[in-house]
Amino acid sequence: MANSFSVSIIGSGNLAWHLAPALDNAGFVVKEVYSHNPQHAELLTERLYQAEVKATLDFSTSNSLAFILAVSDDAIRHVAQEIILPEDAILIHTSGSQPITELQYAATQHLGVLYPLQTFTKKSKVDFKSIPLLVETQTEEAERIVMQIARGIGKGVIKISSEERKALHVAAVFASNFTNHMLTISKEIMKQNSLDFDLLKPLITETINKSFHLGPENSQTGPAKRGDLDILDAHLDFLQQQESIAEIYKVVSQHIVDTHYQG
Repeated sequence: MANSFSVSIIGSGNLAWHLAPALDNAGFVVKEVYSHNPQHAELLTERLYQAEVKATLDFSTSNSLAFILAVSDDAIRHVAQEIILPEDAILIHTSGSQPITELQYAATQHLGVLYPLQTFTKKSKVDFKSIPLLVETQTEEAERIVMQIARGIGKGVIKISSEERKALHVAAVFASNFTNHMLTISKEIMKQNSLDFDLLKPLITETINKSFHLGPENSQTGPAKRGDLDILDAHLDFLQQQESIAEIYKVVSQHIVDTHYQG
């Protein structure tokens, strides 16, 4: 394989579950996996060619060049403070929302970010060649290594600053997390009324496709866009026993009215 250095993974969650095998398959041999839950680390190593479970954050004798933190956002600083790295190691986090400076507590100047812009769950396969990989670094050596990793596992590699990445992450939360939560609410309403959620799938598919084709700003439909207050009031009356859901309906509908209604 063309890539000649090994890496270590800190973390064993959804991202690590997909990223570690992708690195292995691209020739960046994953040598070690550390997790605060050793059983999860063991499960991840079973997906890899020659990785071993690391019991502590002392990597001082590791042969890896790059150390990738695939941990929760609030754990990045703690791990950076606690990890013991070999000389000239490259330390990389994978967060969309946290700045590169969260790594500054580590004993290395070679810091980087490799943020795959995708939602990850262990049961759903991900092709890194099809998703944007957003890169930020603080030294030339870190840039060389992080870019080599990114280009090794993916195609759409983009340099981006911490502030730009934060804006992107906020937009991604609206596009992915909030959309999924709205679908969860929709499914629950269907269930409460003994209706099959599958009835909505053609509508959901057409909504997303139209948004891509026409642009979301040009694809909005519904009573709020039309300023149909009678329908909005009727829907709120239907939701009166679910105050939190009614509040979401009210706030989002008002924002649509403010954005689109020209009456």
